Amino acid sequence: MIDGVILTPLKSIKTDKGNVYHALKCTDNGYFGFGEAYFSEIVPGAIKGWKRHNRMTLNLIVINNAVGFVIYDDRADSPTKGCYQEIVLSKKDNYQRLTIAPGLWVAFYCASKQTAMLMDIIPEPHNPDEADRLDISEIKYKFQCTF
Repeated sequence: MIDGVILTPLKSIKTDKGNVYHALKCTDNGYFGFGEAYFSEIVPGAIKGWKRHNRMTLNLIVINNAVGFVIYDDRADSPTKGCYQEIVLSKKDNYQRLTIAPGLWVAFYCASKQTAMLMDIIPEPHNPDEADRLDISEIKYKFQCTF
């Protein structure tokens, strides 16, 4: 695991009228306040990234199909500098919350045959000046997306 990455198994409650899926409580490890929650779709074969937030902690939950996340650590003072971590999450097979600390690069891809969707809960409203972006080719990684 990369220093600053937390994977938290999430509960789902089965009911006859439709299941309930937990996401984030203010008492959870990884909660740093609430500023905004948003949803992001990703189509099969697409890769979004690279993006690095400078202040915000991300709390990512896959709510539809499967998404693969790749995290890269280039922080100078980090014990995991130079490391990559790849995680595939889905509501059906691996329902967890992925928490990513500020300063880590992240990219993600659709890991299913249908469009996938994730939710991100962030501690402040979106500010495009708060994050850095790189073209997907600028950090060398062999993505496993096959759809």
